[in-house]
Amino acid sequence: MLKRNAIAEAKKGSAELLILALLEDGQLHGYEIARQIEARSDGTLTFTLASLYATLYRLEDRGWLRGRWVEKAGQRRRCYYRLTDEGRRVLASQRADWARFLGALGRVARVKPA
Repeated sequence: MLKRNAIAEAKKGSAELLILALLEDGQLHGYEIARQIEARSDGTLTFTLASLYATLYRLEDRGWLRGRWVEKAGQRRRCYYRLTDEGRRVLASQRADWARFLGALGRVARVKPA
């Protein structure tokens, strides 16, 4: 029987929320987004750069964020992402959905925040 990791499964559905929430505080480049997710989750949530960038491109295509390429002397060119107004609306909606989901999970499965 295949054992499924609950964190890995939940991570797939939460990537958009995590990215949008981080960008609410200001613009970040992709590697920094990945680093912040890992740091703020105490290493519980990690994303490969390939999957993270695929999600960033998808969010940009939807108009939820915008990327801007920046070149600095002595550094590689980086794309910095920021939320759009539509991205802020989507973030608010996703937060409400996740709050309802987590509340239901707690009531049914008796899962409590760590």
